[in-house]
Amino acid sequence: MNPADAMAAMPAAQDFSLWGLFWSAHLVVKAVMIGLLVSSVWCWAIIIDKTLLFRRTKAASNRFEDLFWSGQSLEELYRTHQENPDSGLAATFVAAMREWKRSFEGSGRQVASLSRRIDKVLDVTIQREVERLDSRLLFLASIGSAGPYIGLFGTVWGIMNAFTSIAASKNTSLAVVAPGIAEALFATAIGLFAAIPAVLAYNKLQAEVARQQARMEGFADEFSAILSRQIDERLPLAA
Repeated sequence: MNPADAMAAMPAAQDFSLWGLFWSAHLVVKAVMIGLLVSSVWCWAIIIDKTLLFRRTKAASNRFEDLFWSGQSLEELYRTHQENPDSGLAATFVAAMREWKRSFEGSGRQVASLSRRIDKVLDVTIQREVERLDSRLLFLASIGSAGPYIGLFGTVWGIMNAFTSIAASKNTSLAVVAPGIAEALFATAIGLFAAIPAVLAYNKLQAEVARQQARMEGFADEFSAILSRQIDERLPLAA
C-alpha cells in the first residue's frame, strides 16, 4: 500500500466522532468525561430551576407590593398571607406582623422594645429568604472554577497515555499520535462545556439574588417605619 492509500484508510481505522473519542479513551479519561457531563446536566437543572424560581418570586413580589400600597388593611393582608407567603416581601411582612400581634395580644404588652424586636425579626427573615434563593448556587461556582482543571487533568492523563502508545509502537506517525491527542483534548472541551455556562449563570443568578435582597431590605425599612409610627402612637396607651 502506498502512502496515499494509507492516509485515505486512516479515518476508517479510527472513529473521530464524539462517541468514538469517548469510547476509545482511557478509563481515567472516561471517568473524567462522565463526571463533567453529569455535573453539566446538574448545573443546567439548577439554572432552569433558579430561573423559574426568580421569575415566580418577582411576579409574586410585584403582586404583593401592589396590594400593600393599595390601601388594603394590614390585618386583612396578614390573614391572606400568614399561612403561605409566596414571596420574600410577603414573608418579611408576615414575620413583622406576627411579632406585632404577639406584643399587643400578650399579657405583658411589651411595646417599648417592640421596634427593636421587629427589626431583628425582619433581618432574620430576610437572611433566611436570601439563603433560600442562594441555595445550590455554590455548586455552579464550584463547577465554573474547577471544571476546566478537571478537564485538564483528563487531557494530561490522555496525553500521557498517547505518549506511552507512541513509545510502545516506536512510531511517531500521525496515525498513532492523533487519536490519543484528540481523546485528551476532548476532555478539556467537555470541561469548558460544563464550566462556561456555570460561570455565566452563577454571575447572573447572584446578581438577581442581590436585587431581591435589596428589594426586601427596602420594603423592610419602609414597613418598619410604618410600624414605628404606630408604636409611638400607642406608647401612651400602653404605659
